[in-house]
Amino acid sequence: MSDVIQKSENVLLDLTFDFSLEIIKFCDMLEAERKYIIARQLLRSGTSIGANIREAQQPESKADFIHKLKIASKEAEETEYWLALCKHSESYPYKEKLSEKLTVIKKIIFKSIVTAKSNSK
Repeated sequence: MSDVIQKSENVLLDLTFDFSLEIIKFCDMLEAERKYIIARQLLRSGTSIGANIREAQQPESKADFIHKLKIASKEAEETEYWLALCKHSESYPYKEKLSEKLTVIKKIIFKSIVTAKSNSK
């Protein structure tokens, strides 16, 4: 975890921040191998997950909170797609650890959405 951002009491914030840092490193490796298009797409979607989770911490309403979580969920799905392309393409590197971490993040986001929806009724 970066010195600039302290560990929070929000597990999802911490997980997505650490995941973003790992995505940045992986995308740097992709770019070093001249895999620019997927590197840019993966960098955008992979770091957007945490950005939307962070944005959700200051919602205008419960609906806004849920909306931001849903955007993070969509970005996680897109990130999973780019990682799957890397996994199944012979000429691309792949890091299983990223997919494993993403699976945990997706489960927490899903549970958070379900909980937020049930608390808003």
